[in-house]
Amino acid sequence: MPSPIAHSLAGVAAAWAADLVPGDRAWRTGSSLYARAGGSLTLTCAGLGAAADLDLLWGGHRAHTHSVGAVIFVALFAAAMAVKAGLPVVRVSLMCAAAYATHILLDWLGADDFAPYGIRALWPFSDQWYISGLDWFRATQRFFMTRNEAIRANALAIAQELLIMGPIVVALWLVRVKALAGLASQLAGGDHAAQ
Repeated sequence: MPSPIAHSLAGVAAAWAADLVPGDRAWRTGSSLYARAGGSLTLTCAGLGAAADLDLLWGGHRAHTHSVGAVIFVALFAAAMAVKAGLPVVRVSLMCAAAYATHILLDWLGADDFAPYGIRALWPFSDQWYISGLDWFRATQRFFMTRNEAIRANALAIAQELLIMGPIVVALWLVRVKALAGLASQLAGGDHAAQ
């Protein structure tokens, strides 16, 4: 299964891809680099991309938190938080749900060294375990991480993840910057015309 680095990058990619969907995006722009990157919502999406692995803390790894049921929960929770913050509910909830869902996608595409293999992607509708068998992402070592073989395996996995996810994130950043620059000029033009 991929490392938290790949999962976080996928969460950021989901947040930036959502910014390309037409609609109210003006609240996602700003003058600082942090604001132009999407601010705290992008950071939240990065965290959501990796959050499913918190189940390692209680030993039920790759089950309920790695499922469509968890994605639905995240969408509902994000919608409630968006209402409370006065943000566009549909956009924020879909953005957060998509960021969380990338974890399931990456794990499904990853190699798995521990039975049962895969994830319970369709829980609560099915208790079956799913894995693609494509092994696009190497398995990472979570035990004995200071041993040379674990360090080597994790370094190779992270390098591969960066080669896969890096170009996707960079491309989305470049397209997003261009799209938001067009939005900013439209907003400025609209303000200028009103004067």
